[in-house]
Amino acid sequence: MRNKRGALQISFGWLFAIIIGGFIIFLAVFGVTKLMKTEQTTLDAKTGKEIGVLLNPLETDFESAKTTSFTMPTESRIYNGCKNTGNFGKQLIKVSQKSFNKWTETNINIGFSNKYIFSKEAIEGKKFYIFSKPFDFPFKVADLIYMTSSKDVYCFVDAPDEIKEEIETIKQKNILTENCSQKMINVCFSGNCDININYGSGYVEKQGKKLYFVSDTLMYAAIFGDVDVYECQLKRLMQRIEKLSLIYKDKAILIDKQGCESKMNTGLSELKLLADNFDKSKDIFLLETKINNLNKKNEVVGECRLW
Repeated sequence: MRNKRGALQISFGWLFAIIIGGFIIFLAVFGVTKLMKTEQTTLDAKTGKEIGVLLNPLETDFESAKTTSFTMPTESRIYNGCKNTGNFGKQLIKVSQKSFNKWTETNINIGFSNKYIFSKEAIEGKKFYIFSKPFDFPFKVADLIYMTSSKDVYCFVDAPDEIKEEIETIKQKNILTENCSQKMINVCFSGNCDININYGSGYVEKQGKKLYFVSDTLMYAAIFGDVDVYECQLKRLMQRIEKLSLIYKDKAILIDKQGCESKMNTGLSELKLLADNFDKSKDIFLLETKINNLNKKNEVVGECRLW
């Protein structure tokens, strides 16, 4: 209604209805937005669990590397976290996905005590590659998993023949040994690249730091893993070695009572102590000599072998 001067007059009832209606619409929009965020958080957590399950077939008793890939339904970020508290520490996976051109935010980490993933702290893309290799030190400790995005292409320059042959065998599309370019992540065994390998001295140099290794399995872990991820996962592997040393020591005592002479009780106790005191990757060389001695003794005893 308008008054004589032409001004619009709104009754209190209409004004109240408009305010209440606006408030209801606000609540509806807020509720839907909240529900969508909750559903997306649940989806991100579910996706993290599914990635962990997907890695199970890569765990193998074979000596050769295994590889596979998976594709996400939308552009995704996979965050690799690691904690070394408790008996075996935790492998943490957190997933964020692009929704309406924005990245979802979630603080939900999915934890696994038996997984060891080496990657950048965060990898982004739709298609991801993973391959694994068994880590024996001296007995089978775990399968190490290397995860990369298809957006990151690694090119190995002047790699030793055995490394080049293995890379060509697994046929992973984002790991090359020739036709390198500056757009790729170049991994050099001589010269100066994004990642530099001193194969003889046993270290990978990246991000201004040296990560030490004693086997090709750990070398790949240092190449594909973030510096902090590598150091943390290595500590977790030492925690596992510590527990396995006790198990093999009990086995040695048992078979010694049955007439075998493994003569490895002392060596396994020393290995446990070294693993327990492990602090950083350079300490891996302190265990290497002990590992070699235990392997030699294990090979000599024939039918009384522990592993």
